[in-house]
Amino acid sequence: MEFQINKNIMSMGSLEVITGSMFSGKSEELIRRVKRAIIAKQKVFVFKPKIDNRYSNTDVVSHNGETIEGYAVENSEEILEILKDEKDVNLVAIDEVQFFDEGIIDVVEELVDKGIRVAMSGLDLDFRGEPFDITAKLLAKSEFITKLQAVCMKCGKPATRSQRIVNGKPASIDSEIIQIGEKESYEPRCRRCHEVGKKK
Repeated sequence: MEFQINKNIMSMGSLEVITGSMFSGKSEELIRRVKRAIIAKQKVFVFKPKIDNRYSNTDVVSHNGETIEGYAVENSEEILEILKDEKDVNLVAIDEVQFFDEGIIDVVEELVDKGIRVAMSGLDLDFRGEPFDITAKLLAKSEFITKLQAVCMKCGKPATRSQRIVNGKPASIDSEIIQIGEKESYEPRCRRCHEVGKKK
């Protein structure tokens, strides 16, 4: 009996999550995957949350200056709105996924169920060292996980935490969870060197 390849299996979508601390190269890795897909002549769409306008209002930009053109969206539903009339989409890439609303989980599931490869990057832990709920749920649902590390700015060991600094001191534990910032506000730290300030 001749073996038949199930076309439905071949067209199955997948979810891959790139995670780690700030300055670990998450966006850079996402951009690398997008560029490879473009070289392979695949149909690609790139999204990021509008709240993240540190380097560009629309493009996804890594800390080392790598750039890829994309869409900045207000919420997760906008992703489906932009894609609704598109056919044969191969890859949907999403940067800074931790800043999206809870609906991003259903959006991703819908895309994967349609046979689309979804790749995303995002912080796994907030400045307190606690899991970002959105990222944690997506990690649990993903087929592929890449966890990257930065270099601790205090001791030089592998960094897994994002240290928030306010006026040269660790941010207090009751500070806002979401706060967009760069090297003036954050630095990578290892578990031992990571600090969280007391309540205000």
